[in-house]
Amino acid sequence: MKKLLFFAILIPILFFDNGCKDNSTEPNDTDTTSAHVRKPNLYIYPNNNISLFVEIDFPKGGDIVESIPEYTDFWSIEVEPTGKINNDYDYLYYECDVPSFEQKEYGWIIKQDNLKIFFDDNLKQSGFNEKEKNDFLEYWIPELVNYKYYEIYPQYIATLDKVIKINFSIEPTNFYRLCYLIIGRDDSNLKLKEPEIESATRLDYFAVEWGVILR
Repeated sequence: MKKLLFFAILIPILFFDNGCKDNSTEPNDTDTTSAHVRKPNLYIYPNNNISLFVEIDFPKGGDIVESIPEYTDFWSIEVEPTGKINNDYDYLYYECDVPSFEQKEYGWIIKQDNLKIFFDDNLKQSGFNEKEKNDFLEYWIPELVNYKYYEIYPQYIATLDKVIKINFSIEPTNFYRLCYLIIGRDDSNLKLKEPEIESATRLDYFAVEWGVILR
């Protein structure tokens, strides 16, 4: 309780005004100097019912372009151990524009027909549960139909935190983040180094997040 009270008092000082763009703004997916991070889903699982402030910070600059529930300077939420947020949401959702940051050395080349099998397996290995995995598959598989092959590069927390930092008033014991950079192509003539898959630790009070940058 003391920690939350102290945090609440410091909100005007610590939280930054990230600003909000009009939700009708269309991302420029061909602009490689910036990254439009689409549909990050942030799932939170505390040990007990908690009141929580969640802030998105952009160390190198950035803007939130869409969010559910609505994000102003931060989210103020109530979270249950089941992950239910404000008795209504299963996750926090946002999209943002940030300077380009993605690693493109380690990844996979996947045929379009095999995308569902690939992501099903990769998300399981990464530690996402069935609900979180199905949320990803239901949204993204229908979106990835324009190319014969896709380059897929995993961006983990060490990379993501440099440009999109998630601050919690009560920090999770374990926090796992995965954002896929996905690039469509017409052939498989590209050699990539096999990534070492990082996996979530779903113990104590933890949070997990997935998202996509589509080019």
